[in-house]
Amino acid sequence: MILGYARVSTEDQKVDLQINALRAAGCDELITDHGLSGRHLDRPGLERALSKLKEGDTLLVWRLDRLGRSLIDLVQLVDELGKRGIHFTSLMENIDTKSSSGKLLFHMMAALAEFERSLISERTRAGMAAAKENGQHIGRPPGLTEEQVKDAGSAITNGRDVTEVAARYSVTVRSLRRMLKKSATLA
Repeated sequence: MILGYARVSTEDQKVDLQINALRAAGCDELITDHGLSGRHLDRPGLERALSKLKEGDTLLVWRLDRLGRSLIDLVQLVDELGKRGIHFTSLMENIDTKSSSGKLLFHMMAALAEFERSLISERTRAGMAAAKENGQHIGRPPGLTEEQVKDAGSAITNGRDVTEVAARYSVTVRSLRRMLKKSATLA
């Protein structure tokens, strides 16, 4: 049996392209996951697919990153499949572990994919550091303006309940306390 597995990361994405390619490649059955990251292997569709596969079967994916994003997880999963006598095929990378060269190619492609993700992560961190050095705010915008934080602090100092003040500004008590603490250290 050739079992096709398709995955999209968000509910808004469509899995049609993957399904059409898997069907054209001759898969007997399709299992999908919607709105689930490839970062973790605890996906209901993938778990169902892995439990259905038997010795001599093939797990077919459209692209390697549909199965997983971590090099370690991908290698472990394909190794586990191999120990169970199950083949793995990725259409876009033309990887087929039925052959020795397919196994080698899988390991090389997985390593390159991991390397690319590391480079992207490094560039992102460098860009964030440069923006921070240039005085740009990184992350979510503050929930309150400086003036609102001062007004909230005054209200609390004058006896208002912190829960009531937080509700007035539509922020959590924890967020209000954090903003007040930060404002006090800047003053």
